[in-house]
Amino acid sequence: MRRVTVTERRRRLVQRHLLGQTARVSSVADVAAALVALHSSDPATVFLSVHARTTGLDSAAIERELYDDRTVLRMLAMRRTLFVVRRAARPLVQTACADDVAARERTRLERWLAGTPGIDDARDWLTAAEAVAFKSVEAAGEASTAEVVRSVPLLATKIEVGTGRWAIAQSAGSRVLALLAAQGRLLRGRPRGSWISGQYRWVPAKAWLGEEQPMPSVAESRTELVRLWLRANGPGTELDLRWWTGLPARVVRDVLAAVGAVVVDLGATTGYVLADDQYSPESAAPSAALLPTLDSTTMGWKERGWYLGTHESRLFDLNGNAGPTVWWDGRVVGGWSQRRDGEIVHRLLEDVGSDARSAIEAAAERLETWLGSTRLRPGFLPPFQRELSA
Repeated sequence: MRRVTVTERRRRLVQRHLLGQTARVSSVADVAAALVALHSSDPATVFLSVHARTTGLDSAAIERELYDDRTVLRMLAMRRTLFVVRRAARPLVQTACADDVAARERTRLERWLAGTPGIDDARDWLTAAEAVAFKSVEAAGEASTAEVVRSVPLLATKIEVGTGRWAIAQSAGSRVLALLAAQGRLLRGRPRGSWISGQYRWVPAKAWLGEEQPMPSVAESRTELVRLWLRANGPGTELDLRWWTGLPARVVRDVLAAVGAVVVDLGATTGYVLADDQYSPESAAPSAALLPTLDSTTMGWKERGWYLGTHESRLFDLNGNAGPTVWWDGRVVGGWSQRRDGEIVHRLLEDVGSDARSAIEAAAERLETWLGSTRLRPGFLPPFQRELSA
């Protein structure tokens, strides 16, 4: 069994996740292809993730790819998480993971509807609501949730979602539209505000794309998705793949066999690589990067000790979500944040030497200049990064 060292894994990460100075690319689609999918739960993450891996792209250029050229698309997929994927990858992500997410979301929504006064048959009510919601968006061409709910009284029905202390009242329309998007019938278009806004307008998928994308079989899509993940992230463990895809252990094992994955020794555990991907990458000059909240590299693996060291408790929240991180030579060495005056501040959690400190300071200055007058509004900040921004 071939041994893959931590040093080799970090070199692979730097090269394949475009964190080296010579590894940068020129488009959002190229970044999405390299990382398989870009986290988009926080709307700014996509833009900051792309900025860290490209040269010469401002926020307007990134928006053009998202909303005009439509080379990349935003969709709910793995682990019920919002991602941006290449247009060509949408069908395989939809059938590999999103369809299962949609089925679970529909079951959960039916359960909430069943407890709503005036709704006798939750399944029939939801079917009717899906039809009128889609027709409303289709007639408008694009519409916000509020606009659809105002135009369709049925969707203004208040339902209680969640349980116990987490229960809240929402309009049914907000859940129905999100369900249609999980099913792949709607997409999230341009937001109502600036590029840091998460209030997206809904658009019919076929109209937005100008075509009906053919969907592969579930087996084909899962095999290809795992192949892409291993190409970008391998070697990875079975647990990494189960967590990232959200697929059951049995399915992941079957797919690993289908792609002909090769077992390698990672020291404390075993991992997998593609059969044609067992070479050892050459060393390169160390490089620095400032990656945003929930960046796809920071969140790319479940077992993170080889690039995160002992820093997880300080840089992640209690739910396992990563805040903004500072990287040097393929590993996390600190965190960063933006102050109210726009200054990008960082703090290192280990001694990385003067060359690294200079490179990290340069990366912070580059990001501060790129952001200009934009002030980020992250959905959450772990305590460490929150202290920096004070």
